[in-house]
Amino acid sequence: MWRWLSHNHQTLTAVGAMLVGIAALFVAWDQGRVMRAQQHGAVVPVLQIDGFLVTRPETRSIGLRVYNNGVGPAMIESVTLRRDGVEVQDFSALMEVLPADQDRSWATLAGRTLAPGGEVEPIMIQWPRSSLEGPAVTALLAEWDLWQVEACYCSVFDRCWTTQTSNARPVPVRRCEAQRDDVFQTLGSVPDTEEPDQ
Repeated sequence: MWRWLSHNHQTLTAVGAMLVGIAALFVAWDQGRVMRAQQHGAVVPVLQIDGFLVTRPETRSIGLRVYNNGVGPAMIESVTLRRDGVEVQDFSALMEVLPADQDRSWATLAGRTLAPGGEVEPIMIQWPRSSLEGPAVTALLAEWDLWQVEACYCSVFDRCWTTQTSNARPVPVRRCEAQRDDVFQTLGSVPDTEEPDQ
């Protein structure tokens, strides 16, 4: 055995070099994997969607706020609106329980890029407190609780998630389909129900 080893040192050197090369290749692959994970982790967006009801001495308002609590920009590709678990395309059922003298504002969400720490209010409806009292307020709150918004968003590395108003953790998805029309734009197309002055 010793004689074979002493006469075939070139073979042993080649085998050793091959093993060192394989080990170096594995280390390089592993470092690359770790670096990619660090790059992705450094730009992970985390969207949170919260509904709100604000009561002030003269006014009441309801709406939604969307926050990016992550460390990277959130590219919001699509938004789904549901009422009692059923997908809807507008806010008509909500408008029916709101007073006519409401002020409403909206902002598009689909197609928006939200920076880390950024926030947007895609919907806010305000009315004089005296316009809706007692059972009417109870009916409005019951209706408001039926509504849910889900957003599908991606990081700059095309890693995507969905999140919704239930405050559940974002769920990873393979991809988000880009949405052409934003559901919050429909709020601007709902006609005012206030009677015109005679």
